[in-house]
Amino acid sequence: MTADMRQSVTEFKIGEDLYGVSVAELSARVVTLRAEITRIEAELAKKESDLSAADLLFAPKS
Repeated sequence: MTADMRQSVTEFKIGEDLYGVSVAELSARVVTLRAEITRIEAELAKKESDLSAADLLFAPKS
């Protein structure tokens, strides 16, 4: 498994109550979530590019 494929366990859930969470923990969550968003956006761009290339390759010839 490469470093890019590592998975980490998060100690929080999306949508949970944040009342008792410290400022430091909230900041750490923001960093974690932003990194995940960046990773997901990069994968989405790659898949969209692959799909566009496949569409061009298999498009009906006029």
